[in-house]
Amino acid sequence: MDGRNRSNIVPGIEVYVVLKEDQRTGKQTKGIVKDILTRSAYHPRGIKVRLEDRQIGRVQKIC
Repeated sequence: MDGRNRSNIVPGIEVYVVLKEDQRTGKQTKGIVKDILTRSAYHPRGIKVRLEDRQIGRVQKIC
């Protein structure tokens, strides 16, 4: 599933995100969503979330 639509993302699901420091390389990190930080229903680069380990990134893929 795509990580650009907020309606696809709910707390507790497992996702792949790109962290701020990994934007140049595109390295993806796997984690579980704790909070959804983006308010809009759609974002072209991915919805910004906070993972349970407190890292923040944009969702690229939903597991």
